[in-house]
Amino acid sequence: MEVWSWLLFLATVLVGSYIQAVAGFAMAMIIVAVVGGLRLLDVPTLGAVVGLMTLLNVTIALRGHAHEIHRRIFFWLGVGQAPAIFLGFYLMVWMDGSTRWALELCLGIFITAGGLSMFLRAHPWTQPSSPFVTGVVGFVGGTMGGMFSASGPVLGWFAYNQPLPVAVIRATLLASFMLTAGTRTLVVAFNGGITEQVLTYAAIGLPVVVLGTWCGRMFAPPVSDMAIKRGAYLLLLTMGVWIFVRVFLST
Repeated sequence: MEVWSWLLFLATVLVGSYIQAVAGFAMAMIIVAVVGGLRLLDVPTLGAVVGLMTLLNVTIALRGHAHEIHRRIFFWLGVGQAPAIFLGFYLMVWMDGSTRWALELCLGIFITAGGLSMFLRAHPWTQPSSPFVTGVVGFVGGTMGGMFSASGPVLGWFAYNQPLPVAVIRATLLASFMLTAGTRTLVVAFNGGITEQVLTYAAIGLPVVVLGTWCGRMFAPPVSDMAIKRGAYLLLLTMGVWIFVRVFLST
């Protein structure tokens, strides 16, 4: 990449890791939306890089907050996520090899729908979701996580509709992202996807992830959690529409 591309990549990583440390989600979505939308990296390489950076971000953000994880929701989300991550990954490989435009179109629709659903989110439900519903959501989120290394639109929408404290929601989301990123990284490594290019981008981005996550923990913005979330949703919605329109016009 050129210098401006590197600067944009690192700025996106910084903003994404900061928001995830504050809100509990959005780092992968923001990086995939901006970097993938501008085609600075192809989707398979970007997904592998984001997975490695997510692991570091979550490890730092969860430090001292692991006890706040809602174990029942995390467990049933994991039951659905685990097999779906494999499905999503191999769907990504197949689509990248045969119909790359369709993969990018799915990326645009996925980000647009996720941003819109969270931006227009209704009030939280009155009762926690059942194990079955939680498992189904985990499966959908795991599929998206396997494809794009970004399950935030699905899991974030679901978690923030639960009648739980924000701290519990944030910790549970982070733990779920760790499961997705860890499993997907193992699958990528098994398939020879941890290339020199992936390691280079991850190595350069990891210090920025540390900085953004630390800033998010130490210097939370003087605005409400909802204001931060709505700002992230609006960014994702804009990027998703842009990706969708660009792919549609270029086909």
